[in-house]
Amino acid sequence: MLKYDQQEMIRETIEDVGFQAKLLKEEMNQKSSQVCRIQVNGMTCTSCSTTLESALQVIPGVHKAQVALATQEAEICYDPKIVDYNQLLEAIGNTGFEGKLISTGDDKSRILLKVDGANTENCVKLIKNSLLELQGVQEIDYDLQLKKLSVTYRADVTGPRDFIRAIESAGTGCFKASIFPEGREREEHRHQEIRQYHRAFLWSLVFSVPVFFTSMVFMYIPGLKNVLETKVVNMLSVGEVLRWALSTPVQFIIGRKFYIGAYIALSHGYANMDVLIALGTNAAYFYSVYSVLRAATSPTFNASDFFETSSMLISFILLGKYLEVLARGKTSEAIAKLMDLAPKTATLLTIDDKGIVVNEKEVDSRLIQKNDVIKTIPGSKVACDGLVIWGQSHINESMITGESHPVTKRTGDIVIGGTLNENGVLHIKATKVGSETALSQIVRLVESAQMAKAPVQRFADHISKYFVPLVIALSFCTWVSWFLAGMFKAYPRIWIPSSMDSFELSLQFGISVMVVACPCALGLATPTAVMVGTGVGASLGVLIKGGQALQSAQEVNCIVFDKTGTLTIGKPMVVNTRLFKTMVPQEFYELIAAAEVNSDHPLAKAIVENAKKMRGSEEKLIWPEALNFESITGQGVKAIICNKEVIVGNKSLMLEQGIAIPVEAEEALAETTGLAQTGVLVSIDKEVIGVLAISDPLKPEAPEVIFILKSMNIESMIVTGDNWGTANAIAKQVGIDSKYVVAEAKPEQKAEKVKELQAQI
Repeated sequence: MLKYDQQEMIRETIEDVGFQAKLLKEEMNQKSSQVCRIQVNGMTCTSCSTTLESALQVIPGVHKAQVALATQEAEICYDPKIVDYNQLLEAIGNTGFEGKLISTGDDKSRILLKVDGANTENCVKLIKNSLLELQGVQEIDYDLQLKKLSVTYRADVTGPRDFIRAIESAGTGCFKASIFPEGREREEHRHQEIRQYHRAFLWSLVFSVPVFFTSMVFMYIPGLKNVLETKVVNMLSVGEVLRWALSTPVQFIIGRKFYIGAYIALSHGYANMDVLIALGTNAAYFYSVYSVLRAATSPTFNASDFFETSSMLISFILLGKYLEVLARGKTSEAIAKLMDLAPKTATLLTIDDKGIVVNEKEVDSRLIQKNDVIKTIPGSKVACDGLVIWGQSHINESMITGESHPVTKRTGDIVIGGTLNENGVLHIKATKVGSETALSQIVRLVESAQMAKAPVQRFADHISKYFVPLVIALSFCTWVSWFLAGMFKAYPRIWIPSSMDSFELSLQFGISVMVVACPCALGLATPTAVMVGTGVGASLGVLIKGGQALQSAQEVNCIVFDKTGTLTIGKPMVVNTRLFKTMVPQEFYELIAAAEVNSDHPLAKAIVENAKKMRGSEEKLIWPEALNFESITGQGVKAIICNKEVIVGNKSLMLEQGIAIPVEAEEALAETTGLAQTGVLVSIDKEVIGVLAISDPLKPEAPEVIFILKSMNIESMIVTGDNWGTANAIAKQVGIDSKYVVAEAKPEQKAEKVKELQAQI
């Protein structure tokens, strides 16, 4: 942002060269916003997340703050003119948590590099100076401890390969730069957290299980009972000493994490689950200590301890925490799967002024820069969003559009990173790289969806503000009520166990109320369900925009299905072959496959695949040579195979070639149409030999899904671009009434139909 005197100087300079200029105050004062994401460590329950959310909301310049306990992240929309992310990190620290920046959310391109060899401040200064000489570099930040270099730059001017070259040339070869493994710190922290809880749980079991057995099991075994009841001092027994000794490490060493969490919470003016755990376990532990000390100093007092209550409670809570961090890790796997759609490497082409390729080099796909030319071979994934400048192929874009049929791409067409190139070589000019790609935007959409709170979750968060104080108050009231009832003999004496008095019974009830609330599912149940739902949906190609959509799904009364790739597999297959002349099927397929192998049409691929199955398990699939091959767009192919003229295509192609279609072939074509199949005629030497029925087979589970939806009183409808005959045939197979079928619909008509149905609600 330019200062006022700088703005005035620019205005005066413009006027000096003969033009009029004035400052546009409206645009200068226009409200701006950015969204940054911060990893938050130290949150243990929903009270922590709501407290942090409230603390962030009151910061001047913050428009909106969302804190997700399940992801341990905060997403903050703020005005960068008023507050910056460093102040937000400081605010998180002041609330008692540790914040680490994930992304700033500005429009600048930013990349993280790992630099080996830069161990001193002088080395860092040398690297920074070298990078600042590059045009387009805007900001540089270096973490000497992690050897992590952050570079903010203009993507249309420079890029990561330029940075690596500049760094490695700066120190006469002593520096080595590479892409910093993003997410590694978060993964390491998560794995460390899992290991910590696992280790703590196992150690707690080592001490808690003997405490439990000496208290609940061994007391009923005659020989062991006598040993445990042996008196040490006055009425203090061996069993009580053992339980005290074994439960103390669990309470103060293994359970110290809860004390730390409770202290941080109380010191910042709020109460969380750690406070409940500390109160509940301390009440049980210190009453037990009082009981055994009184027994040690009295010749008549029979102690009744709760050491097993405090130690087993901590063990169970540690088990719950361990399972919780495991579940949090599972929710991030879907994001990782989405990111894996992008290829690891790409083939970078160097092209001279005449457009001739002079060099090919394999590079890390994260090093691709804008305007690079990338070579994409058949069977490989497109490395980035770009424009086809040479070649023709079919691209499978199902991961983006959901449409299973490959899309033809020619010079001038746009391709999307992460999609699959099925055939043909393409030269692609990179137009969007890094965080600008469609795949990166999908990942951000899923991450935002996981942060978004469902209405029921917002209600739960509101309740959680009062949950801990309420539980403490109820626990205290329970203890006082039962204690007073015991004093005034308001309940039969037989209700009190022989090893207790009325005070101990009331204390046990009070502790029970408190500890039952400790493993609080209130704040985790909904966000975990939302995270799992959105994550699994994304990995299956369904983008769910947060908990609101999931919660609204319970009100759905009609589901609209597309046909191709939804109810059907989405891949054409030969489902039937009918021969009208005596001919060996293998020889028949040998001839048509030799012709169709030269075509890149999806139906041709289906025919070739079926021919491969007919051949069996031969290692070398070499087809006879096709002479005079010709592909007729929209009709089929023809070629000379083994001195025979082979024509494979539709009815119009046969008629154009002057080939008569016999009655049985006409009947076969009519039958395939009625079964939602595509009929392909095969002619050898001007005579129709057979008909192939090609179909997009129904998914095996489709009829069952429709049946289950019907049982839930949810109507199913098909809206497809296919013809009416195919649409009705598929509807009949899955069990959808023909009145709920809309065929030959264009994409915009499909959207209109959905809006029409929504308006009827």
